[in-house]
Amino acid sequence: MLAAADIHDNNATTALWCLAVVAYAGLRTIRPMRVEDDLQSAIAIGVEVVLHVVVVVSTGYWDSPFVFSLVTAIIIAGFARGFIFALLFATLSLASVTSTEFLRTDSPDVRLAGQWAALTVLIAVVAGYTRRISGEADRQQTLALDRLGRLSDANALLFSLHRVAQSLPASLDLDEALDSTMGRLRDLFDFTAAAVLLLDDADRGWVVSRREGTRLPPRIPVDELPAAMATAVAQRGSVSEPNLLVTGGPGLAPRMYSGIYTVLLARGAVIGLVSLEHTEANHFTERDVELLKGFAEPAALALDNARWFARLRTVGAEEERTRIARDLHDRIGQSLAYLAFELDRIVKSDGRGDQVGPSLEQLRSDIRDVIREVRDTLYDLRTDVSEDHDMLSVLNLYLQRVRERSKLDVVLRSEETGRLPLAQEREMFRIAQEALANIEKHAEATQVTITWQCAGHAAVLDIADNGKGFPIGQAGRLDSYGLIGMRERAASIGATLHVESDLGVGTRVRCLLGVQPAVRPSLLGLRRSAV
Repeated sequence: MLAAADIHDNNATTALWCLAVVAYAGLRTIRPMRVEDDLQSAIAIGVEVVLHVVVVVSTGYWDSPFVFSLVTAIIIAGFARGFIFALLFATLSLASVTSTEFLRTDSPDVRLAGQWAALTVLIAVVAGYTRRISGEADRQQTLALDRLGRLSDANALLFSLHRVAQSLPASLDLDEALDSTMGRLRDLFDFTAAAVLLLDDADRGWVVSRREGTRLPPRIPVDELPAAMATAVAQRGSVSEPNLLVTGGPGLAPRMYSGIYTVLLARGAVIGLVSLEHTEANHFTERDVELLKGFAEPAALALDNARWFARLRTVGAEEERTRIARDLHDRIGQSLAYLAFELDRIVKSDGRGDQVGPSLEQLRSDIRDVIREVRDTLYDLRTDVSEDHDMLSVLNLYLQRVRERSKLDVVLRSEETGRLPLAQEREMFRIAQEALANIEKHAEATQVTITWQCAGHAAVLDIADNGKGFPIGQAGRLDSYGLIGMRERAASIGATLHVESDLGVGTRVRCLLGVQPAVRPSLLGLRRSAV
């Protein structure tokens, strides 16, 4: 519109530039300039300003009808980069137009040039200030949205944890507690595979108590834990692995690409681990990690309560009856079965008219042996540590009977500076009983060395034989030769049980109470007790 007068006067240059400016404006209307904090955007703004400087210089300098188009270019510079950028391009534009006019015109209009210079600088300042206000408003809006998002996440997290606290089992049954824990994990998280591992206090291994979405062995040794889970145990916290392939993996389950792991802490100690894994990389978010941390604390308390209740029940009457029944079955059941087979054989021989007198004589001798075995078994079951009879004295009496019935060469070395609490001392004696019974029945040993050290607050029981040993790779299995009973008793008093066995060499059972597993008890100063 401003160029219409010049175009009416047949000014072809103005008409051409008018078409160019209108075309450029139409292009920018369809494809607006996208400005970022990079060199490419700065160059685009520079081209915008240079184009309009050329238009103004070509059509009359400050008298050009396109001066306001140059002003809009400077406004764009201020909106894009602020004060300095707008003032820089304003100064360059002013210098270019004014210097060209003074060089190419005999009588430049100084007053008009000064007015446009002042106006252009003010426009640049206003554009820069507008940029500042807009940026502060954007930051405030971003902060407000970020805070709102955090509050929303916190609200969702607290609601989920509240549901966890309400739904965790009040029951002290361990299986129910584990089932409830897995159920809550299923409700709260989207995973491909999950597992709950509990620490076995007897040998410090990890028991796979519950699993979902994968197959795992019943037990995982400490040195076979995945790196991420070992890190969680070492840090006593949570570990998130967005990409197990990049960090060296693998996870607990095969073919998993991301995982989060956390320890279960109770009484200031690690009692278990929770593993959540997925086949997609970067699947778990920070919210999942925070939610798992919050979930772990009440879950650990519930599981620890159930485990301690199970231990108390283990040393109760019901579990004790189970052990007695197992002992009677192992020591007497086979003998009774043999007597039954012999009687059947004698009856059949008598029916055929065979001489049965010698067989009956042998059967009478066998029955006497079984009766003696029953008496020994009942006596062993009645024998126990008491306030009047400490571990060493009761163990000496028991070893005397073992020698008489098995012909084993048993050496007892002992050192006592104090007694354990009665409940702990009884369980240590029962562990020694169980170990010696295993040696009698299975080891085919000729020599046994027993070491007993007790300092009142700590104790070491060490039993070694020269028998055939366990098959390689099977020593320490929970079901090997009655080890389950010893492990249960050791765990019930907070002791650790270590089993070492070499095929053809022998077996060593060590029960440590209040002693670090790496510490080997010194035999110096121990007195040898020959019974």
